[in-house]
Amino acid sequence: MERAVVQVTLFGLLLVLASTLPNKDDWNIYSFHINSTVTSRYATTVITSRVANRMDDSKEIEFQVRIPKNAFISKFRMFIDDQWYDGVVKGKEKAQQQYTEAVSHGQSAGLVSSVGRTLEEFKTSVTVAAHKKVTFELTYEELLKRKLGKYELQIHARPMQPVKDLKVDVYINEKAGINFIEVKGGLSTKALANAITRTHADKQAWVYFYPTEDQQKTCDGCGEQGMNGDLVIVYDVNRDTSLGDIKTSAGYFVHHFAPSSLSRIPKNVVFVIDQSGSMSGRKMQQTRIALIHILNDLAEDDHFGLITFDSNIFHWKRELVQANKKNLESAKTFAQNIQARTTTDINAAVLEGARMLNAHPREGSASIVILLTDGDPTSGETNLERIQSNVRRDIADKFPLYCLGFGHDVNFEFLEKMSLQNNGVARRIYEHSDADLQLKGFYDEVATPLLTDVTMIYNGGTNLTQTNFSQYYNGSEIVVAGQITDNDIETFTPQVVAISRDRKVTFSDTNATMEYTGTDFDSHIQRVWAYLTVKQLLEKELLLSGPEKENVKKEALELSLKYSFVTPLTSMVVTKPLGEKTDVLHKPKEGGTTQGHSTGVPFPPPVQPSWASIIPAFHNGLQGMPGISRFTDAYDVFDDFVGADDVDSDDYEDAMIVPDKTTNVPLSHRFLLKTENLSLPLCFDVTGDVRLKLLHHPNRELSVNGELDTVTNGGFRRIVIHFKTDLYVEVDTNVITVREGQTLTRHTGQDLITAGSLTVIRRNKEIDVAAGDTRMVIYIHEKDGVGFLWPVLRQQPLDNNVTGIIALKPAVYEEVQQTPSTKLKIKDQEIDVTRSNAFDYSIVSPPTLDCWLMSVESVLQRHLDDFIVTQL
Repeated sequence: MERAVVQVTLFGLLLVLASTLPNKDDWNIYSFHINSTVTSRYATTVITSRVANRMDDSKEIEFQVRIPKNAFISKFRMFIDDQWYDGVVKGKEKAQQQYTEAVSHGQSAGLVSSVGRTLEEFKTSVTVAAHKKVTFELTYEELLKRKLGKYELQIHARPMQPVKDLKVDVYINEKAGINFIEVKGGLSTKALANAITRTHADKQAWVYFYPTEDQQKTCDGCGEQGMNGDLVIVYDVNRDTSLGDIKTSAGYFVHHFAPSSLSRIPKNVVFVIDQSGSMSGRKMQQTRIALIHILNDLAEDDHFGLITFDSNIFHWKRELVQANKKNLESAKTFAQNIQARTTTDINAAVLEGARMLNAHPREGSASIVILLTDGDPTSGETNLERIQSNVRRDIADKFPLYCLGFGHDVNFEFLEKMSLQNNGVARRIYEHSDADLQLKGFYDEVATPLLTDVTMIYNGGTNLTQTNFSQYYNGSEIVVAGQITDNDIETFTPQVVAISRDRKVTFSDTNATMEYTGTDFDSHIQRVWAYLTVKQLLEKELLLSGPEKENVKKEALELSLKYSFVTPLTSMVVTKPLGEKTDVLHKPKEGGTTQGHSTGVPFPPPVQPSWASIIPAFHNGLQGMPGISRFTDAYDVFDDFVGADDVDSDDYEDAMIVPDKTTNVPLSHRFLLKTENLSLPLCFDVTGDVRLKLLHHPNRELSVNGELDTVTNGGFRRIVIHFKTDLYVEVDTNVITVREGQTLTRHTGQDLITAGSLTVIRRNKEIDVAAGDTRMVIYIHEKDGVGFLWPVLRQQPLDNNVTGIIALKPAVYEEVQQTPSTKLKIKDQEIDVTRSNAFDYSIVSPPTLDCWLMSVESVLQRHLDDFIVTQL
């Protein structure tokens, strides 16, 4: 393919399920959020499910997740009874021991494990007391793998009931630039199409999916149990230099190499097809269909061979021939007549395929063997290790072997090891109606070789991931990560050497940008390196034996533990002690904790910025104001402070900040500063109709200011956004006014407003604003018939120079005295405080939260004047 199409398929392999026994009316999922951030092909996804027990007795509530094959779970925790319970990644044996001990002591425990080389299922449950709530939060990471010119990240949403606050947020940041973006999948059609907002601004893109409860019932695959379907996002990445995209940070680098505009290399391919008895019926029918489609796609300068096997080998022709029209028609006739017969001699069949290629050397071409089988070897040589040894001897690193395992009965580990030993990969073909498309899809991935014998060279680099690759195919990508020796970027020189047709080529573009991403990106690059290293060590361990195998296994385990990756060598244990709270009436009969089982593989953690949720809440009966929430709502857990009597409300959403209820006193607005350790938030009052600096991002030339109301229903009357030098956006409760240069437009509907790289989207009672790496939501509230605005920072900029009321960092304090008055210690300063409360206007139906009330200067650690502006 000529361009790189990135398919972010937030997919059906990701199954998030919060359910319980036995009646869904016993509990209410009042908030279900999936937030995925993709930065330079590395995706971090956080799933947060908040569930309330509506019943008068305790109930067992279950949380279950299935994740993509290339993902590592890196974090799981649940919040219940005012306490976080964190999953801990341990070696598999230690995790199993802790799990067994927890169960034997009458505790509820959750266990997530990899089975074989895959991680398919995470499942845990917890007892929730009457009218109480639980928050589940799962984080996983994956390096998106490019196939057919696309990266795939897929979300399959199935919360098991319609959810009032259901949101999927995807943020994509590609420094190479995004060429185009589109949204596909079952959740993007018909009734759900208008629940999707797509925004694209040069190097960044956002997709928001916010379906209503009614929409969740009426879409394809939806019903009274809510949504059940996929969201697919497809985008294209620009590729400017032949050397590719290289990023460095804090002594680590990652290199994405996918050159385009190369001439295709003619290929020599031998198809080795199992026709044993177990392939009878639909399997064989689908194989014939796929094979005919594949033959149709062969280029005339390709050469090919076709053999089938059971206990014997059947040749279409004994030697490779050119893919001309006559030969292709003859081969298709042979394929149409393949019939399932007796037993399976894999050894003889693969060796014959290798012989055919070895007997047909051709200058300037690339050779491959593709094996399709559905079972174990049952005739001829049946010893698996001897078969692998024979195949490795005959292929001798001259060409790759790709093994396709059809169905669940196949010995996939045997095929995988044999593929890895011969520079190929194994792929499972599922016995579904689209199996022929799966077969054709795999062939398409290897149909167009562009380079062979690829060597990635990094002078000044160390601790490198794999650097030698037998072939590079159109639509794929080679990714290498490593460390820069002594962090000396000046001596770090990347180079790629390969064979293109019959000539040696070198990629060493001196004009290629080697981007230094800075401290905010340090963890990201390092985790990409760790992810790739662990994954490749696991593959290497599969190939070794004896002390070498144990050493590689030990190294992979140590890295998995260091970076909290759940891999085939580790497990995550979540233990929930019982009886700690008197309102836990009893532990119902366990629904059983399950171990994940096959069809998945690896994952990385979110880059979680540490900023506050500060929310202006209106004091003395007036309404509340701005709030900050992370791009991942995983930390918006203040709703769990709310009393049990409130949980029956269907309007629960993320609680974060709070305004106070009292009687008439001088007009003031109350703000709340959230903490990270779940202690009470801090609150302070701002008196008068002042204008406040909400956000100032100098590097982005972005400023957001707000004017407080002067009436007793509080809030902001107006919010004004200044972006660059010529863009001005004014928001009130009815109109959005945009002035771009000399052009002035007014918007009252729910249309998408795009001005430069700033986008503004209005949906009912909320307005989304995105500019670069910053995303803000402005809620519209109403009290006594009068509306007001309340801003919330949903995505904190990475720049440390960002300031403003809604960009304050979380409060950190220590209670040092409780009698006769309460004192808090903040930065070595003891401050008198009083306990108060306020409404939280970061959600639709505001709850009341307790807070420690103190002076504005004490909270801000500076004068309020620093946050006051003279004009909007």
